Amino acid sequence: MERSIYQSLLSWKNDENRKPLILLGARQVGKTYILKELGTREFNNLVYVNCHNNPFTDLLFSDFNIQRIVHSIEINYEVKIEPGKTLLFFDEIQESPNAIPSLKYFCEDMRQLHVVAAGSLLGISLRENESFPVGKVNTLKMFPMTFTEFLLALKRKQLHDLVLSGDWEMINVQCELLTELLRQYYFVGGMPEAVAKWVENTDPKEVRQIQNNILDAYYRDFGKHSNTLVHRIRQVWDSIPAQLAKENKKFIFGAIKKGARAADFEDAIQWLVDAGLIYKICRVSAPKYPLKFYKDNNAFKIYLLDCGLLALLTESRPQDMLLGNNAFNEFKGAYTENYFLQELVGIGDIPAYYYSKDNSRLEIDFLVQQNGCVLPCETKAEENVKSKSLRTFIVEEWPEQQLKGVRCSMKPYVNQGWMQNIPLYGVEGFFHPQDE
Repeated sequence: MERSIYQSLLSWKNDENRKPLILLGARQVGKTYILKELGTREFNNLVYVNCHNNPFTDLLFSDFNIQRIVHSIEINYEVKIEPGKTLLFFDEIQESPNAIPSLKYFCEDMRQLHVVAAGSLLGISLRENESFPVGKVNTLKMFPMTFTEFLLALKRKQLHDLVLSGDWEMINVQCELLTELLRQYYFVGGMPEAVAKWVENTDPKEVRQIQNNILDAYYRDFGKHSNTLVHRIRQVWDSIPAQLAKENKKFIFGAIKKGARAADFEDAIQWLVDAGLIYKICRVSAPKYPLKFYKDNNAFKIYLLDCGLLALLTESRPQDMLLGNNAFNEFKGAYTENYFLQELVGIGDIPAYYYSKDNSRLEIDFLVQQNGCVLPCETKAEENVKSKSLRTFIVEEWPEQQLKGVRCSMKPYVNQGWMQNIPLYGVEGFFHPQDE
């Protein structure tokens, strides 16, 4: 399947100043697949070294003599490693002692060799007594497939190109088809294995089985690095549907269990953030650039990395997701908010926050920072798309900022001057990343 990150990988390959590359991301987002594709398509040969439960790699990095390491790999795998022609790929690199620090010496002693590694940021950061090769590696983050990548998987290349074009007049013509495909995406989500199964036979039961397997793997991972935090991590994770079902989606510790305090669960939340399994969106006190200056770490919302996994976690029936507009209307718009944020992260890891006032009901779902601007954004899943809070926020609360709002809904594109309505299936076309 085609992934947009492939262009970034090509840029890395062709960069004369490149360093060994670490591709980071949550389990099952497609890191191994895309790096193997790079090796197969762009190099004469791919040398794949999986460090998970591998006695060979457990001993391979006993010292940092890169010539010895490379020669040992050649002998063990019966391959020839040639700089400029070979992609050397260390998968699950965090599993082998001293593998991560060795990348420093690949950078210094064999810079001409293309070296890539895949692993989780959490696993890499938790390697005890090992230093991370700061300044000696390049890093990229990978996320679940976006809606436009989903369209490519469905062989809808022209529709994919149309959404990214921002040609709203033509996009509006295809609104019924795009709405149907977005409904499918809400159910399937962006985990590549689930998408591949849907493309193969459109069987909801088989997709759900794959999603269940992914969630089971995450549950097993909870106990892998967290020691005494396991129980609290699971409590936070299991509370996410209830947190998102609230009208006000601010994370409430009391929703985890009665009497819960922030101090009890902060480490568990950070574990899930570091593992890439949740996105934590903090409140800001003002819609001013840069938003991080106005960040309030004590108030935040939490979303899941993938809308399809959220549908499973909420125990939503496939027929309710795939038929009619239930997926858009149910669960107080949580699917839509989760989808919107997932798109922002997937298309460029775009900074996003939210705004609310303690002494009123005024709340803005997201404040998005892009190209030096702050965009107040509301997501609307239901038919009623009046944006009273958004208009009040822009016109009455912060007129001096001269903000222009964005409302994402199932309505076609329209520019109302103070606000633009973007159809939900056109989020990537609107927020497509540009150089700041």
